[in-house]
Amino acid sequence: MKRREKRHIRRSALKEPEFKRYFPASWFSSLGSWMLRFLLGWSAWDLTESATWVGIVAALMLAPAFVLSPFFGILSDRVNPRHGLILSMVVHGVIGLVGSLTLFFTVYDTAVLLGLALAMGAVTSGHSPMRLALIPLLVCREALPSAVGLSAMTFNVARILGPALGAWLLRTVGPVEAFAFAVLMFAASGAILATLRGVGRRAPSPREPFIQQFNAGLAYVRDHRAIQFVFVLTALNGLVGRTVIELLPALSGLFLGGGPGELATLTASAGAGSIVGGFIVSRQSADLKRLLFMVSLGIFMAALLLMSMGWVQDLVRLSLVVAVLGLSTTMAGTGSQTLIQLSLAEAYRGRVISLWTLLAMGAPALGSALYGALSDELGFATVLGVVGVVAMVCLAGLYALRRRVLE
Repeated sequence: MKRREKRHIRRSALKEPEFKRYFPASWFSSLGSWMLRFLLGWSAWDLTESATWVGIVAALMLAPAFVLSPFFGILSDRVNPRHGLILSMVVHGVIGLVGSLTLFFTVYDTAVLLGLALAMGAVTSGHSPMRLALIPLLVCREALPSAVGLSAMTFNVARILGPALGAWLLRTVGPVEAFAFAVLMFAASGAILATLRGVGRRAPSPREPFIQQFNAGLAYVRDHRAIQFVFVLTALNGLVGRTVIELLPALSGLFLGGGPGELATLTASAGAGSIVGGFIVSRQSADLKRLLFMVSLGIFMAALLLMSMGWVQDLVRLSLVVAVLGLSTTMAGTGSQTLIQLSLAEAYRGRVISLWTLLAMGAPALGSALYGALSDELGFATVLGVVGVVAMVCLAGLYALRRRVLE
């Protein structure tokens, strides 16, 4: 990140032929993923009516990244990431199919729910490094911020459409059909990816033992203080805004006493804000200083919003707060991802991105379990208010150190 860009040229990723071919597959994948996440979160509250259980389910959908992301990061440096994404679509489809069948045969209970959530976390920990390793192979450097921003917009448009579709299916036909429909989304994405021959190819590299490659990736990060700094910001963002997004089922139930409709409204609000956040990132050039300011601003906004949660316990105002929270969290998360993508060497991309993914997913996993348990004892508004204050203090200290670390 010490390298300065002499020219900050903005180029649309949609002008890159390979990215344009890949783009529809990402839409179906994101729609299916958000449908599954919504259905698992809704069923956690529906089965237990406990914020602790919602937090556990949310944590299980994120926690496997702690163990598996480094492995998949190394693997994404060795293989064509497109092949990994195809396999991911198969596993996602199996999860949806198991959910549909267990509901059909009336054996869906908390044990099945926990198993599906854990499986979802495991496949996501592989999907994310593969997707993030593939994107830079599809575009030139000038188009990378656009590609990352457009991918975030796709993911967050699906955050609106997926839960909305899931809630509509729950109300009109039932959960069996809702889970089955998610399977169709993954089948469509996998079919498109299978036709994109030649996408994601790169020059072969020497195959070192996994542990040697992993240690080399850690050494690379240890030698780059700027990457370490962005990692810390990523973890802070995950513990602030991202964690609250993961706890929306509990937020809806505790603040609104809501069912699928209220949860879908909050999830759609978070997605709407995230679309705007992704659009903002997609309009950025490869200006590292500007991107760093945007990340810090996003975390600052999220911390302020957490401190205001105690005063917004009706659907309209809570939806507005969640929308702005989605915007700020996406600005910070996608901006930090862009900073990492612009700053690392291609040979280490998969490994470093996997470590970033570990923090980006692991921090909300830890936060979800912790905040969910504390909220049952102390109240959601109190817990989030304290988190907001602590985050503000941490951010102020980090931002004061930015020049010493990055220059």
